[in-house]
Amino acid sequence: MEKRLNLTQKFVLTQSNLLLIIKVAVIPIATLTLFAQDLIIIFSDAFQSEITSYLLAIPALFTYLVYRKRKMLRAVIPLEFEEPKKTRHFPLICGTLLSATAILLYWHGSYSFTPLEYHMLALPLFAAGLTLILFNPQTLRQLAFPIAFLIFLMPPPSEILYALGTTLSTVSAEASNTIVNTLGISSAIASEYDNPTIVITTLNGIPLTFTVDIACSGIYSLIGFLIFAVFIAYLIRDKTWKKLALILVGLPLIYLLNIIRITTILILGYYYGEDLALQAFHLLGGWILIFLGTLLLLTISEKIFKTQIFTKTRLNCPNCNPKPDPKEDFCTVCGRLLKPSSFSTKKSDIAKIIAIAASVILLISVQAPVFALTQTSPAIIINTPSGQQISTNILPQISGYNLHFAYRDSEFEQQAKQDMSLVYIYSSQNESKEPIWVAIEIASTRSSLHRWETCLITYPLSHGYAPKVNQIELKDIKLNENPPIIGRYFAFTYTRTNQTQAVLYWYETATFTINQTSQQKNAKISVIAYPDSPEDLPNIEPQLTNIAENIVKYWQPIKTWSQITMLISQNGLTVATVTTTVLAALTIFYLFEIHRQKKANTNAYHKLSEVNKQTADIVKETEKKRLIPTLISILETYREKTGKTITKTQLLKRLTEVEKTGIVKRTFTNNNDEPIVIWKTQIQLK
Repeated sequence: MEKRLNLTQKFVLTQSNLLLIIKVAVIPIATLTLFAQDLIIIFSDAFQSEITSYLLAIPALFTYLVYRKRKMLRAVIPLEFEEPKKTRHFPLICGTLLSATAILLYWHGSYSFTPLEYHMLALPLFAAGLTLILFNPQTLRQLAFPIAFLIFLMPPPSEILYALGTTLSTVSAEASNTIVNTLGISSAIASEYDNPTIVITTLNGIPLTFTVDIACSGIYSLIGFLIFAVFIAYLIRDKTWKKLALILVGLPLIYLLNIIRITTILILGYYYGEDLALQAFHLLGGWILIFLGTLLLLTISEKIFKTQIFTKTRLNCPNCNPKPDPKEDFCTVCGRLLKPSSFSTKKSDIAKIIAIAASVILLISVQAPVFALTQTSPAIIINTPSGQQISTNILPQISGYNLHFAYRDSEFEQQAKQDMSLVYIYSSQNESKEPIWVAIEIASTRSSLHRWETCLITYPLSHGYAPKVNQIELKDIKLNENPPIIGRYFAFTYTRTNQTQAVLYWYETATFTINQTSQQKNAKISVIAYPDSPEDLPNIEPQLTNIAENIVKYWQPIKTWSQITMLISQNGLTVATVTTTVLAALTIFYLFEIHRQKKANTNAYHKLSEVNKQTADIVKETEKKRLIPTLISILETYREKTGKTITKTQLLKRLTEVEKTGIVKRTFTNNNDEPIVIWKTQIQLK
C-alpha cells in the first residue's frame, strides 16, 4: 500500500512539473508566434547591417536575465494569490487587459505608417500580460526587468538618431582633427553632403579624406553599448546610485573610444596609406568598440566602484552552507529557502493554456503583414541581345500616361547602402497634366530606406543648418482599403530655388526577379510631382494618389483583412486607451482594497491574545529597525525588546499562529537573487 502511495505521489509530481513546463513554454511560444513577422524583419536587418547588429545580443542577454532569476522564480511561482474575494481574480483580469491592450496597439500599428515601432512596443506588454494570466503578481515582479529589457528591440526613431548622430559626428571629427594636429599631422575639416570630413595629406603627398557621417559618429555603438551598460548595471550587487553612476560613466567612455578609433585610422592613413586605413576602419567596427567599452566598464565597476557582478551568490552561512539540514524548508539562521513549495495542478491552468492557444491561433489567422507583401515578382533587370536593361514591367501601365525608365541613381545607392535606386516617369498624354516621377528604392534592410521628411528637414537641423525645404503639408493617406496600406504625403518648397515638390511614398516587401533570380527585398516607392506653384498642390495630390493606388493594386497585396480586424485596427488606439484606463482603475481599486484590508487587520490586531499581539509587535519592530525580518532577526529583536530567551522553534510556532490571522504574512525577499524567507506585518499602526 505504501509503495502504491509513493508511485501516486511521483505521478502527481511529474504531472505538476509537466504542467509547469507547459505554462512556462506558453509565454515565449505565444509571443514569438504573434510577433514572428516583426522579429524576422528586425533580426534580418541586424544580420545584414552593422547599424543594428547590436540587436543580435538581446536574446542572449534576456535569456541570462531570466536564468539569473531562476531561484526566485522557483520560490514565487507556486505561491497562491491569497487576497480578499473582491480582488481574488485581479491578476487574471489585469493580465487579460494588458494582453488585450498589447494586441490593440499591435493592430493599430498595422494600420499606421510606422507599424514596426508600435509592434515592438506591444511585445513586452503582451509577455507581461501572459505572465499575469498564467502565474501571479510576484512572478511578474521578478520578471519585470527582463521583460522591460525587450523594449530595446524597438528601432530608435530616425529623428533622434539623426539629431544625436550628427552632433556626435561633428564633435568626433573636431576632436580627432585636434589630436592629429597636436601630433604634427596636417589636417583640416571640410564638409561633404553636410557631413564633417577630415582631410589629411599622407607622407607620399596624397590627400586622404575621411568622412565622419552618422555611421562613423559612434551613435550605433553608443546604443549597443547602452544595452550592455544597462545589463551590467542591473547585475551588479550594490546600491542603486552605483548602478546609475556606472551607466553615466559608460556612455562618455564608449564615445571616447570612438574618437580614439577615428584618430587611429587617420594616423594609419597618414603613415601607411588609404588601404591600411580602410582595413582598420572595418576591423575597429562597432562590435569591437562595444567589447572594449564593456571590458573597461567591468574594470571600472570592480576597481573604482568596488562592485561585484559574477561572483557567487551563496550566502556565507555555517548553518546551511555547505550542508543544509534536509528536514528544514528554510535556513533558520540566514533565511535562505532550501525547499521551495511544490507545484499544484489546477483545472483553471489547463483552461488558461487552451484559451491562450486558441486566441493566438485566431489572431494569427487574421493578422496582417507588418509591411504589405506582394504576390507578383516584378522583373527589374532583364537580359536582351544588347545587354542588360532595366525593365518597366515593375510598374503598371496607367491610362492617360506613357511609362518610361528614366535613370538609375548609382551614387545615391552607394551613399544610402541600397541595392537599387530606380527612377521612372509617367509622362501625361494630356499636356495639361504634370509628368509624374516614381522612385523605387530597393534594399535588403529597412534601415537603408530613409523617410523624405527626415532627410530634408531633420537631418539638416541636426547639423545646425537650416532645413533644405519649407514644409507645406505632411499627412498620411490610405492607398488600399484591405489590407490597409498607408502612404505619407509630403509637400514642400526648396529654400534655395523656391521650387515646389510633392511626394507620396510608402513601404512594401516584395520578391523581385533580378538576373533571373528571385530575391525578397524591402522597397520604398515614392510618387513625385513638381507643380509650378504651391497653389497647384490641390490638383497634384489626387494625381499622386491615383498613380499610387494603381501601383499598389498592380503589386497585388497577398493578404486581406477581415472586417472585424479592419474595424478594430481603425479604432485600436481608442480601444487601447479604454482598456488602459480600466486597468489603471482596477489597480487603484486593488490598492484601496489592500489599504482597507490592513485597516481591518488593525482592528483584529487589538483582539489578539497577548502572546500573538506581542509576536506581531516584534515583527513590526524588526521592520522599523530596517532589518530583513528573517527568523533570526525577529528572534534578536524579541530578546532585545523583552529581555527573555526563546528558541527558534518556539518563535516559528508563534509566527505560524499569527499567520493564520492574516496580520503577519510569510513571504520572500530577494538577496542577490537568493530567495530569503521573511515575515511582514499586514497592519497599520501609528
